[in-house]
Amino acid sequence: MKLFASILAAATLSVFSQQAAVASPEAAYPSKPVKLVVGYAPGGSSDAVARLIAGRLSDKLGQTFVVENRPGAASNIAAATVARSPNDGYTILLGSNASTINVSLYKELSFDFQKDFAPVALLTRFPNIMVVNNTVPAKTVQEFIDYAKANPKNIFFASSGAGSSTRLSAELFKMMTGVQMEHVQYKGSAPALTDLMAGRIQVMFDTAPSVMQLIQGGKLRALGVTSATVQPFAPEIPTIDATVKGYEMTSWYALFAPTGTPAGIVEKLNKEVNAILAEKEIQEKLAGMVATPGGGTTEELRQHVASEIAKYADVVKASGATAD
Repeated sequence: MKLFASILAAATLSVFSQQAAVASPEAAYPSKPVKLVVGYAPGGSSDAVARLIAGRLSDKLGQTFVVENRPGAASNIAAATVARSPNDGYTILLGSNASTINVSLYKELSFDFQKDFAPVALLTRFPNIMVVNNTVPAKTVQEFIDYAKANPKNIFFASSGAGSSTRLSAELFKMMTGVQMEHVQYKGSAPALTDLMAGRIQVMFDTAPSVMQLIQGGKLRALGVTSATVQPFAPEIPTIDATVKGYEMTSWYALFAPTGTPAGIVEKLNKEVNAILAEKEIQEKLAGMVATPGGGTTEELRQHVASEIAKYADVVKASGATAD
């Protein structure tokens, strides 16, 4: 009788253990390769950040995190792909500030960025830099505001796309200062910077990696960074916020999973990413990309996304920007 009871107890325990394993897929996660979908072509900053983090997640979790590039439609193709994927944690998205801009820029999206994605972890932040050519007399943000107001029909700013951070950084600056600047759109930063240095354009709010060498070489003059704090890669460049209170336009990358992904998996990824971002080697590599580590909780990222969507909605509306 005792033997039978022992066998029954063991069998019951086995059943409950199997049920627990089924009920908690995060316990064994990841048990196969994970796909990290990036909405831009290989070689850019998004791809570099994705591969850096994917490599360390592979090392730490024992399964390969594969970066899959799906460029097109300002990253909307990648987002739509992940939104339709199983919510099991094996397909995740590298989202960015562009994801929150697109909510207002595109009138018909096949997904709802806030409803269809679960925030996982903020990876990096990196500002744009307000730069002018050497023929512009302004050496500070305030001097530029005064100069622009004195020459309302002669100030042109460049951007690399209708809904790019390079345009919306400038549009926010216009909103908050009341200066008049005409938008000139280019197909990428390179031709825009060529015209800026040649004096055909007066100002641009371009990404830090694109302009730092030009600033250091004396070909462009930096007036301010678009982040709320001075950046360690260029502590001599003040914030625009120091002059225009409340101004901030920071680009960022973050991981997102399809809504409904088990909370345990989301939190596991968040914990691992935060640990990775605390590593000195990772911080040094990000600094080489002119980026600062992100980090924080999933709830903080959720609130950040909501705030960004609201801010960009106002800027897009005021600017009249539309998708290409």
